[in-house]
Amino acid sequence: MLFSSFELYASEFNGEQLSLVWAVPFIGILLSIALCPLFLARLWHYHYGKIIIFWTTLFIVAAIYSFGIQTTVNLTAHAILEEYIPFIVLLLALYTVSGGVLIKSDIISTPKLNVVLLAVGTILASIMGTTGAAMLMIRPLIRANRHRNQSVHIIIFFIFLVANIGGGLTPLGDPPLFIGFLKGVDFFWTVKHMLCPVLLTTILLLIIFYIIDNYYFRQQYGQSSKIETKPTQLFKLYGITNIFLLLAIIICVLMSGIWQSSITFTILATSIGLPDLVRDLLLLLITVTSVMITPKQVRAGNEFNWDPIIEVGKLFIGIFITIVPVLTILRAGSNGALSAIVTFVNNDHLEPINSLYFWFAGLLSGFLDNAPTYLVFFNLASGDAMTLMTTMAKTLLAISMGSVFMGALSYIGNAPNFMVKSIATQHQINMPSFFGYMKWSISILIPVFIINNLIFFI
Repeated sequence: MLFSSFELYASEFNGEQLSLVWAVPFIGILLSIALCPLFLARLWHYHYGKIIIFWTTLFIVAAIYSFGIQTTVNLTAHAILEEYIPFIVLLLALYTVSGGVLIKSDIISTPKLNVVLLAVGTILASIMGTTGAAMLMIRPLIRANRHRNQSVHIIIFFIFLVANIGGGLTPLGDPPLFIGFLKGVDFFWTVKHMLCPVLLTTILLLIIFYIIDNYYFRQQYGQSSKIETKPTQLFKLYGITNIFLLLAIIICVLMSGIWQSSITFTILATSIGLPDLVRDLLLLLITVTSVMITPKQVRAGNEFNWDPIIEVGKLFIGIFITIVPVLTILRAGSNGALSAIVTFVNNDHLEPINSLYFWFAGLLSGFLDNAPTYLVFFNLASGDAMTLMTTMAKTLLAISMGSVFMGALSYIGNAPNFMVKSIATQHQINMPSFFGYMKWSISILIPVFIINNLIFFI
């Protein structure tokens, strides 16, 4: 039964035939994440997993009724096996390994040092990925600012820069760009064309951050730019072996993209390639190795526990399953219920309007999974990497910038966003709600994105 070759989608489960009603469970999860912590905080804290199960079950029951058990099982298996498991295994490995690296310091941060820390994290994001850089840098940043009365803005800009914008420079940085790399986009095309947008956006955000952070700093300490401290050590690093495990994770991810193999395993009509299977098994091995070799006092120094990854795991399994019909409708293009979007982003000659590709790929990436959103617009524009890198380079740049940059618009726009929020909350930082975060992201990021749009696409 488990390995039976069901058809992945029944003929009825077709993006051209699905109505927007099928988006209700996904929207329900988004609204639950946004509203329940505000109005039903106690219920959400203790029962958020059950709420996610409710919306997920609603979709599954409706799908069984409409399309039958086999199709529903295959849809769910596809979402879990091909999308969710690789996602959560990579996240688990990065969370576990980075939690085994302890950076101790008596340094108390100032606005200038915070800018340096954010800049370092932003650079690391394109080398080791946004999730890896975010998990490595978030705890040292929190510790350096432990004296600050106002530190929420520091975490928010960390999400903007390290968890999102910084990943825009290479295919290793963020999943959408890695998808493009797998589709044939040259590694150095991304570096060359994304360099200016990433630099511009990073510089603008660091300037805005410094102004805000300096304001709060002076509000707390007056006009003094220094804090009276007697540091006994600048930096001391523990858990060095985990640094090599982080490098091993990067190699595993890169290997899975480069290694070509015709060997596949089919489970519930979902084909799993040998490179992907080997990658995930190696990542699990790295995770177990990190747990076994890292001294307990190192993890204790990081106040490490499993709560953030458990929370993300519960939330995103519901998101990955209920998002299936939404992405299926989007893939239907002009024949689907969201055809207005497809029609709107092209002119009368069916040529892409680059600024609209930037905004629509971006805004959808802010609330949907940004990797498949990138793929939808990649295929909508042309689907041919060589064409997109040459005659349609501006269009590919628009898709790349939008899907990477605007993942910062919400907590669920990119994988590390919610992880960072959970870790900060665990360290008694009163992080804003879903909509509270969006007040920050809209008021700060949208003007920066408008500047990007004017410079690169108008």
